[in-house]
Amino acid sequence: MQKKLLLLLLFFIPFFASAQYGNKIRHRGDNGFVNKKNRPQKQITFGIGASNFLGELGGANQVGTFFVKDLEFSTTKPSAALGYRYKFNQLFALSGGFHYLAVKGNDNLTAEPYRQNRNLNFKSNIFELSIQGELYFTKEQQGHLYRIKNAKGRKSYKLQAYAFGGVGVFYFNPKAQYRGKWVALQPLGTEGQGLPDGPKKYSRFSICIPYGLGVSEGIGKNWSVGLEIGIRKTFTDYIDDVSGDYYDNAIIREQNGNTAADLADPSLANYPISLGGDATGLKQSAAGEQRGDPTHKDSYMFMNITVSYKLRTRRSVKSKF
Repeated sequence: MQKKLLLLLLFFIPFFASAQYGNKIRHRGDNGFVNKKNRPQKQITFGIGASNFLGELGGANQVGTFFVKDLEFSTTKPSAALGYRYKFNQLFALSGGFHYLAVKGNDNLTAEPYRQNRNLNFKSNIFELSIQGELYFTKEQQGHLYRIKNAKGRKSYKLQAYAFGGVGVFYFNPKAQYRGKWVALQPLGTEGQGLPDGPKKYSRFSICIPYGLGVSEGIGKNWSVGLEIGIRKTFTDYIDDVSGDYYDNAIIREQNGNTAADLADPSLANYPISLGGDATGLKQSAAGEQRGDPTHKDSYMFMNITVSYKLRTRRSVKSKF
């Protein structure tokens, strides 16, 4: 299913990128020019801000809950974006581009007993390519449109708000801190991936569904600034390398080594004292016990300050003045 969606995405990106050539509608009545209010626009967009993650690790001081209520704001990390927007008219645009986000989670940030004793941690960089449609609730207000010789035209703007949704593909690579180093977790099979009766290895590529809201305000003829809040629904539960149940740790140690076994179950009752664990007598994790929650897929989100630059477009007819 994910491969089919990826192929579909890759097929449509060049189609939408060239859509401008099929939108040569001319609106006369402005000295032969395309009317600025209806003419398609091409924009380069930039964004920078903050990102966060919603998965198994860390979270509120309670059993895991859904969405914002379980966010751990102390793990907020940076995000950045670079994209291209093709605005067909005042109400609809198509945009695509690249997003970078850093996400992390740590069980020692919550006071919920089970999570705290589980003692897992991770961080990951996320690299995303996506394409999305944008629906605008308000129109850009135009000022002078006439190009009269020796008369300077001006534009006025009002705040524009929009909602967006689309499809994307992203890459992630969860790592955990171990003996002062960050170790990639996917090759270790911490939940018995690839071992007898264990789950299969998960891919570090996945599909996401981007959606969110944004606002923008023009600050000149070609520039605008705004704020965009984006959420990504994903189809993987392994961004933090935690999803299912504990696997037999003795087999993990035998097949995949000590590092894999220690990171599969670093619970405080089981963690070596030399690595910061304690001997409080807490119940040791056993094979088959819950380690994560596969019924809820991971998600990530960002809030970016955006800057857009409107590219110049050719005039269809030269001025007669």
